[in-house]
Amino acid sequence: MTVEAFRLTGLASCAGCAAKMGLGTLAGVLADVPGFHAGAHPELLVGLDGADDAAVYEVAPGVAIVQTLDFFPPVVDDPYTYGAIAAANAMSDVYAMGGEVKVALNIAAWPEDLDVALLTEIFRGGAAKVTEAGGVIAGGHTIFDPEPKYGLSVTGVIDPAKIMQKSGALPGDVLLLTKRIGTGLLMTAAKEHREGHETGYVAAVESMLMLNRAASRAAVAHGAHAMTDITGYSLMGHAREMADRSGVRFVIEAARVPQLPDAQRFAAEGVATGGGGRNRAQLGDRVHLPAGIDEALATLLFDPQTSGPLLIAVAEADAERLRATIEAETGGCWRIGQIEAGPAGVEVR
Repeated sequence: MTVEAFRLTGLASCAGCAAKMGLGTLAGVLADVPGFHAGAHPELLVGLDGADDAAVYEVAPGVAIVQTLDFFPPVVDDPYTYGAIAAANAMSDVYAMGGEVKVALNIAAWPEDLDVALLTEIFRGGAAKVTEAGGVIAGGHTIFDPEPKYGLSVTGVIDPAKIMQKSGALPGDVLLLTKRIGTGLLMTAAKEHREGHETGYVAAVESMLMLNRAASRAAVAHGAHAMTDITGYSLMGHAREMADRSGVRFVIEAARVPQLPDAQRFAAEGVATGGGGRNRAQLGDRVHLPAGIDEALATLLFDPQTSGPLLIAVAEADAERLRATIEAETGGCWRIGQIEAGPAGVEVR
């Protein structure tokens, strides 16, 4: 696959116009909003009480639905590929909970002066990815807006006894990561036409197109204790959420964290994202970096991801079998650290 295949329309020229709201800002917004919490609604098994990846609602004994949504401006120029990436990203939250995708609805915003044939291609890309997931797109909602945006509202199903959450990690567990990181830096390098960006760009697109379905199924089957997907809050941000929710200390070995080609090199050359800066500023003392850490590596650890990997906490006895199973299914899975008792937080070594 050539990089030219993704460069047809110039859609991604405004990809940086919108960014995920920061952790601290969002917490303040939601602090006094009623109606999100499981305590008053017994069938709501997972709500905003624990800030998990998706909501879970029990509809019958032994049957629950998983509900999530996500949308964003173009991250690549090719409309079909953009649609497929946005769909994979939206469905990832269902997989982070251990569920299976069943039905999705399109969410789209479209400029009145932009060719609607491009929107058709975006919808085709999204539909193809949902079909790959074993689901179906059953409708949606589209509005006019100065900036194109696309994503999905996704409904999945799950056994209430097998819900994967951020809160189950235990001391002694091993941390596994199912994809390489660096998509934010590499997309920015491509937008800036940095010399030699093509290899990393293609690798990033391929990674973003990969569903987390197989890795999720394997994690559930091997009895993983906790799981989340790595998206806009970066590896450090989402690891911190898991550590806080579980009341444990995540120890991440920086040298083991898998990187997409050239991501750290571009960070060293000054490529940066606004989301990465916000992540680092808002995580405060909950993430402890070693003295003298390479600044480019630190930038990568806080890099916001699109359709990123799953971060899995699993018992030491099961870790290698799970890692090998995922690697056989998807081509990669890496042991990046372990979990210790102690004050909740993340320590990078």
